[in-house]
Amino acid sequence: MIDASNQKFDLAIIGAGMAGMAAAVFAAKRGLTTVIMGSLAESWFTGGLIDLMGVHPVESGKSWQDPWAAIDAVVRDIFGHPYAHIPSEDIKAALQEFYALLNDGGRPYRFEDERNSNLITAFGAIKTTHGIPQTMWPGVQALSSKAPCLIADFKGLKGFSADLLVERLKTEWPGLKALSVPSIYGDQVHEINPVPLARDLEIAQYRQKLAELIKAHVKDVEYVGLPAVLGIHRPDQVIDELGELLGKPVFEIPAMPPSIPGMRLKEAFLRFLPANNVHCLFQKQVLKATPTSEGEITLDTGRTEHENSIKAYAVLLSTGRFLGGGLHSDHTTVTEPIFDLPVFQPENRELWHCDRLFEPSGHAINLAGLETDDMLRPLGTGGQPAFENLFAAGIILAHQDWTRMKCGSGLSVATAYGAVKSFSSLRP
Repeated sequence: MIDASNQKFDLAIIGAGMAGMAAAVFAAKRGLTTVIMGSLAESWFTGGLIDLMGVHPVESGKSWQDPWAAIDAVVRDIFGHPYAHIPSEDIKAALQEFYALLNDGGRPYRFEDERNSNLITAFGAIKTTHGIPQTMWPGVQALSSKAPCLIADFKGLKGFSADLLVERLKTEWPGLKALSVPSIYGDQVHEINPVPLARDLEIAQYRQKLAELIKAHVKDVEYVGLPAVLGIHRPDQVIDELGELLGKPVFEIPAMPPSIPGMRLKEAFLRFLPANNVHCLFQKQVLKATPTSEGEITLDTGRTEHENSIKAYAVLLSTGRFLGGGLHSDHTTVTEPIFDLPVFQPENRELWHCDRLFEPSGHAINLAGLETDDMLRPLGTGGQPAFENLFAAGIILAHQDWTRMKCGSGLSVATAYGAVKSFSSLRP
């Protein structure tokens, strides 16, 4: 492996979630020498869906079938929302390039250009999203037509109940019925981990066993839905073969973490990045960032102590919020730990949360983050870019409640594209 401390990179990306990975792809495709660092654990929580914009305003819970009209409304109504810094043609170009990467990497996605699509989740809810893994697309078609459908779970697999899902959707989709499949491992196994199960279903004997357990229950249905555990490396093959064995189209339903679709996305990135000369320092964190007199930035990296230093012409910060470590908080203040950047936040701690846990409008703390200029450079205390060569992307950005607005992955991909494009325009 090349010693990154002996190299000077065009772009250093801090954070290996959706925004960081997408930025690394965009940078590599533009010929920028790139290093990315950060934890890969976030992929376990990424559900695999590409939410572009689904809900606005959050207090009314209005769902939009046209994501572009929704984005226009958000930009008009919410000052400083990250989408306001990115022209719609750039958002579309970002998605097109991102979906092409996944398709080329054997992880095909389906979507309607000008419309969101609806699918069911493990919670028995109907979710509005934009990009959907091919493994889940028959479920979109089944829901649209309200076709008779069998929803099956695995006994011993926690976090997914076919009975609960069918019960919650019985009014919206009366043609559903539930089945709890006995363990494909036999009666001696009482608890199933989704990751080994996903791997085992890539073995023919386990697929055959699963089909045998379901076959007698599919005579009066048109589709079969299963939790999203149908393979890690070859999910399309697993689903196609199950469909042939059952004589019905099979689809996956997004389930609880650990996310198998998230692991598939991670695998696609990990194949692309090293093959395209992106230097990967996963599980390393940035301990200190120092601007140099030459206008570059030096990053001291390591697991817990300083191991080496990396120089880059520019840095892209995509560290997320609190879960990803991009923002820290104490009893009074939210801070950004690497560059000590100003963080947009409520004036005092008492305003962070509403009195009700499930407040329809959300909590003010969920809008905290970094404010940027139109080039996605974080602002300093004077309202100007803190550094000319520092950019930010993803959910660390302020003025967006991505969980309630259903825009997390789309916003991450679009702002990653915008930040890389901005840096490319400045790079001599």
